Amino acid sequence: MKQQALVIIKPDGLKKSLTGSILLKLSEAKLEIIGAKVVKPTRELVEKHYAHMKEKPFFEEIVQYLCGEIHKLKRVLVLLYQGENAIEKLRKISGATNPEDAEPTTIRGSYGRITTKGVYENVLHVSGTDEESEREIKLWFQPSEIVGEIYPTKEVVIEKSKVKEWA
Repeated sequence: MKQQALVIIKPDGLKKSLTGSILLKLSEAKLEIIGAKVVKPTRELVEKHYAHMKEKPFFEEIVQYLCGEIHKLKRVLVLLYQGENAIEKLRKISGATNPEDAEPTTIRGSYGRITTKGVYENVLHVSGTDEESEREIKLWFQPSEIVGEIYPTKEVVIEKSKVKEWA
């Protein structure tokens, strides 16, 4: 089944210069990348991303983590993969969310850790279901930032909006 899956290389992955290693490992899934960008996540975006965890006691910590406040690096690399069984393949390569439970050959098993302060540094996020994937993709990407059309879109006219252009 052809699927899309959102992958976020988190601030700790970027700070430790693991991007190349992570991308190489993800390439084993033999999927195509149809969207990619570096993002400075806003608190609003991250709270929407983790909305399903709002009542968890660690909610504030995971928001600060993805916003880059813990690692003092306020950016992430967001990737959109597409292909047969994309979610299952990428989650298998990524490993268990808890780095201590992850197989050593997975990304989290190789590069993740739990700090002495109890912070889960699991270096990346991967969508878990088709529904989660669609919700996350629509949060992190605009249709024009994706190669191809994966969900229905519509054209709208926006007047009096400010955008930055090259000088």
